[in-house]
Amino acid sequence: MSSSEYNSNNKPEMGRGCLFYDNDGEAAAVPCEGCYKLHETAWLEEYPDNIPTDIVEVRFKNTRRSYYRNVNNLPLKRGDIVAVEASPGHDIGIVSLTGDIVARQMRRVGFNPFNGEFKKIYRKAKPYDIERWQEAIALEHETMIRSRQIAAEMGLEMKIGDVEYQGDKIKAIFYYIAEGRVDFRELIKVFAEQFHIRIEMKQIGARQEAGRIGGIGACGRQLCCASWISSFSSVTTNAARMQEISLNPQKLAGQCSKLKCCLMYEYDVYADARRDFPKIKEPLQTLEGEYFLVKSDILARTMSFSSSKDSLSNMVTLPVWRVKEILAANRAGKKVDQLLDSNGEAEYEEPTFRTEEDSITRFDSKRRSKNRRNRNRHGNQPEGNAEKKKAENPTAGQNSQEKGEERKSNGAERHNGNRPHRNNRPHRNGNHGGNTRGGAPQSETPNNKNEK
Repeated sequence: MSSSEYNSNNKPEMGRGCLFYDNDGEAAAVPCEGCYKLHETAWLEEYPDNIPTDIVEVRFKNTRRSYYRNVNNLPLKRGDIVAVEASPGHDIGIVSLTGDIVARQMRRVGFNPFNGEFKKIYRKAKPYDIERWQEAIALEHETMIRSRQIAAEMGLEMKIGDVEYQGDKIKAIFYYIAEGRVDFRELIKVFAEQFHIRIEMKQIGARQEAGRIGGIGACGRQLCCASWISSFSSVTTNAARMQEISLNPQKLAGQCSKLKCCLMYEYDVYADARRDFPKIKEPLQTLEGEYFLVKSDILARTMSFSSSKDSLSNMVTLPVWRVKEILAANRAGKKVDQLLDSNGEAEYEEPTFRTEEDSITRFDSKRRSKNRRNRNRHGNQPEGNAEKKKAENPTAGQNSQEKGEERKSNGAERHNGNRPHRNNRPHRNGNHGGNTRGGAPQSETPNNKNEK
């Protein structure tokens, strides 16, 4: 059966990132790239191993991953489904990394084995293991819904966000969120009686829950906590202030209702750039008046000043070095002649682009004048063009003059024709004659021009 038949006949299990199918009456599974959380690229896979290692990374549901020792020297590669050691029993997972890159990944996530010993990989998963694993996965959603109902009935202030069954179906991990400490000793007893399994409760934060659930961020890409972030650092509003971002809670908060993790991505760059900016406590003193700081462009290294505190009138943008010069002169008791430099304008280094497609101003266009079509007509034509046309056709001016006289004569004929005189037109109220304001209607008099 080909991979295209997998996709057409079966749906992948998004939590584990694999697809189950029937292989000649036996349960089987294959991994699905791009269908699981914390996806990584094994960029050292095609290179030979410098330091042979028997440690491999195994992924489970959503963002849970761990590292195991290949004690049986099995020929493992990425995508192999294996049975690993658990307490108690065994669990089923998918090999995600092998070789030299495993050590780098362990160093990045800060993984430390329990008591310095790695758990073991027992074997590659057999059809019986996969069938039992598939049955355990089918129970997870129903168990989560029922566990939420039980927790609500007991009045516990907690939210159960996810349930993960072990591959042998004898144990389950309940992931929950709670603001404070929760006494769930009685809850575990109820769960054990209800589901007939061993219970493990694991508290996670709002960011970890968003990573396990997944989703699309405001940038249009997959959430960082679901795609690559494994350890979370604290994010404060100081990061937004440092980057001159508006303190709007709706825009700064992510799907976890916490401040977005991406606020810290460029924090160090802005912090280093801000060190060179002078602290403005008083307005700049010039002979023209005082100028107040309005805004700062940290990456462009410019500062904008206005002559008014409450408005953006007469706003001037200066480079940082020029602001330092003015501040030094003001501290010495001098007022500069003008804010800009001696050339009368601030000098800026325009960015260079490799192609026109890289320019951010490629869609900007100047407004076209409305009278562009009439620019070269009649009186708007230059004198040189008019003389040239006249030389080419000397009778053009005479013909146009004759046409003008014909228009005038035609207008006179229309005016002197059968059209009644203005004063003799019928009034809107039925009266004849033009001068009938407030008086009796005048007697009708025949039009002399019509008699002729």
